[in-house]
Amino acid sequence: MTKKNNDVPCDGCGKVADLQQTHGNEFCRDCLELATAIQEKPQTIKRICSLVKSDLYQKTDPNEGGGCQENKLKDLPEVLDAVRFRTRDRERNTWYVSVSELEGEPVEIFASTAFDRDDQLQSRISNLTTITRLVSLILRNVFLGEVLTLEKTIKQLKRSSRQKNDLPDMLTTVLQSYRKDMAE
Repeated sequence: MTKKNNDVPCDGCGKVADLQQTHGNEFCRDCLELATAIQEKPQTIKRICSLVKSDLYQKTDPNEGGGCQENKLKDLPEVLDAVRFRTRDRERNTWYVSVSELEGEPVEIFASTAFDRDDQLQSRISNLTTITRLVSLILRNVFLGEVLTLEKTIKQLKRSSRQKNDLPDMLTTVLQSYRKDMAE
């Protein structure tokens, strides 16, 4: 599914473009073609890595020649099993925490409350959303092999922000300054 985005960069190259989601990542057209080739033609990619002596080239077995590093990334299916927990904070607000699982391992975590329209809770909800998005990113790295990048971190922070100058917005602004420095 292709989607228009608002200043959300491609997970592959970092350019802002229309993105398509695959394997837990959002890619522009060029990076999607490359990712598809890597997935569908691994032997060709290994040979090309060997021919161009890419940094991805590594000798895996002296009798084998070489090849690109293996990717342990698993597909994240559209539907996952989940477990929901009900808990209370110190002010006695009820919170619902859902953990999505793949093969019994946690790969995403979400939290919500029945009071999400309460203005006093908006800042806490924004911070909670930030925490759960970043923890989910880490879980996908640990259990699915999804690569962590500054771009993905910034994307999750942007999606967590509920209003200008909330904590996720401030963190996004600071981290984006590093992205600009890195591009120069």
